[in-house]
Amino acid sequence: MPRETPFHAKTAVINESYLWQEWAGYLAAQMYELDHMHEYNAVRTACGLFDVSPLCKYHIHGPDAADLLDRVITRDVHKLKVGQVYYTPWCDDEGKLIDDGTLARLDDNFYRLTAADPTAAWLEDNAFGLDVTIEDVTDEVAALSLQGPTAREVLQTLSAVDLRPLPFFHALQTSLANIPVTLTRTGYTGDLGYEIWLEPEKAAYLWDVLLEAGRPYQLRPTGMVALDMTRIEAGLILTDVDFISAHKTMFAVQKSTPYELGLGWTVKLDKPYFVGQAALRREKANGSKEALVGLVVDVNILEGLYGRFGMPLHLPYESWNDGRPVYADSGQHRWIGKASSGTWSPILKQYIALARVQTQYAKPGTRLYLEETIESHRLAVPAVVVKLPFYEPARKREVSSEQ
Repeated sequence: MPRETPFHAKTAVINESYLWQEWAGYLAAQMYELDHMHEYNAVRTACGLFDVSPLCKYHIHGPDAADLLDRVITRDVHKLKVGQVYYTPWCDDEGKLIDDGTLARLDDNFYRLTAADPTAAWLEDNAFGLDVTIEDVTDEVAALSLQGPTAREVLQTLSAVDLRPLPFFHALQTSLANIPVTLTRTGYTGDLGYEIWLEPEKAAYLWDVLLEAGRPYQLRPTGMVALDMTRIEAGLILTDVDFISAHKTMFAVQKSTPYELGLGWTVKLDKPYFVGQAALRREKANGSKEALVGLVVDVNILEGLYGRFGMPLHLPYESWNDGRPVYADSGQHRWIGKASSGTWSPILKQYIALARVQTQYAKPGTRLYLEETIESHRLAVPAVVVKLPFYEPARKREVSSEQ
């Protein structure tokens, strides 16, 4: 039976849709209203408040904490400064992705790692011979994500510290409404955003405080449906959808590497040994078989295909994650990959999808064909390859020190 997060007493009361989903063993709201579009629009034009407490969270500390983390993740932990946050994947010995998450350095020998799936056993296996402590603090740390163009303004009303100078992917130990929190400028929407980490005992109070402070800034509690749409726009991958953990499958065809998922920039082959390094060096030298790309579907052609059946154009009102074939030709003779998730983007006015395709078809501007099913007929719709992300406003990374 799914468990309740520290915010559940608040989120359950306002969930008018009664729609919930299981996330890492916890209940997560799919949407709070009967329709998700208000929540989506809040993230892109104001701000949305997400309960992200189900994230698996680990405190890793001790003299060899950095050495352990350097052994397991693809990035160079010894270059991570106190107050800085990494996005990082980690792999098995074959260089296949196990999971991804964020790593925050909170003190000299103190780190917090987040993950989609339980990771403690794997960390313990790799900690052999090291002087390090690994604590599963998933239940001891509540977490919220405040995302959207007015997110900073809402938080600033509750903080005595000027938040404008906090850079993208950095952390700050501070307080909001006199509640001690760790604030990180991170998120999963591709917009200006912050994640708030705090003790569970203060969770309900902070939720109420944030909702009240956010009223003038059009803040809305926001669920997983809107989150999935925004993360696709941001070109961000989702476990069990855009990739399958190497720990969850025995089939090579279902495994993928960081290079194949557009994460080559996170792989630091010149650092000391890490799990999967040798395999990733070979892949770097020989080239990858697949690449993650963005697809923009030709809705004019799609409308014509619907017209064959006497039907108006139908676009996905929510994101889809069921996997759809991608072809090199309109006759659907040459299968060259699959789209793993897609959505109609209201802010871009485009039908977009994330896809893994053979590398020779990954160049931006390449014309491919996405399979769409209309009245049980499988049809090929033209789509063009574009560089990711689809959506990335300047405010996501901008830093201001103006007083």
